[in-house]
Amino acid sequence: MKVIAIVNQKGGCAKTTTVVNLAAAIAEKGKRVLVIDLDPQGNASQWLGSTGAGANAYDLLMQECDVNSVLTESNVVNVGLIASTRLLAKVERAPVDDIEIETRLKNRLSALSPQKWDFVLIDTPPTLGVLTLNAMNAANFLLIPVTTHVMTLTGVAQLVQLFEEVRDQFNPELSILGLLPSRVDLRTRHAQEILSALNHSFGKLVFKSHIRESVRLAEAPSFQENILLYNPKSTAAKEYRELATEFLKRTQ
Repeated sequence: MKVIAIVNQKGGCAKTTTVVNLAAAIAEKGKRVLVIDLDPQGNASQWLGSTGAGANAYDLLMQECDVNSVLTESNVVNVGLIASTRLLAKVERAPVDDIEIETRLKNRLSALSPQKWDFVLIDTPPTLGVLTLNAMNAANFLLIPVTTHVMTLTGVAQLVQLFEEVRDQFNPELSILGLLPSRVDLRTRHAQEILSALNHSFGKLVFKSHIRESVRLAEAPSFQENILLYNPKSTAAKEYRELATEFLKRTQ
């Protein structure tokens, strides 16, 4: 069982879109995937069919409960869910004397059965606070969605610095799985230049797969369907299937 945190401190870089559609594409290949939604906005949970009832990620982090008791089914075959709640925002304000708060998710996930799950994908909020640190401390890999925008390189550099600090202080097994260019519009010269700069700066860390801007992809959450179900023959569905293939190779 491999744990992947999908992380970027910038909003609008397609973290949730990556989590939901990559989970569906991996599951389509017969893998069992657990999605943990640590973003208080709960968009991944809603997209995956959560009703908001029952135990959730806040209970997992702040209550004495077993991880298996907060698992629910999603609306995707072979994909389980630990749903978000707005209460997760309180985790960022946890008492300073709660010394193990930043590693609590890692400790709780140790009770998961590796025979039941092949991958755990963690959606994170657009901040570098306690929730994101929990995800990074629990993960084997970071997957970093990036947009082809001028500020992307600065943001990624900051995130790589945090990655190095977490690896050195808490999680020596953590590595970067890759940077995923997302919301790419190759019709613009600017996007092409940023994509080239990403490849120049980060080399093989940049996924060969990239996800282009797509109306169909933007519509899918409204119907609580991943892109493979909403429009299986779309370019976006093809790109996520290609990403899943590359993802599985990188995590072998």
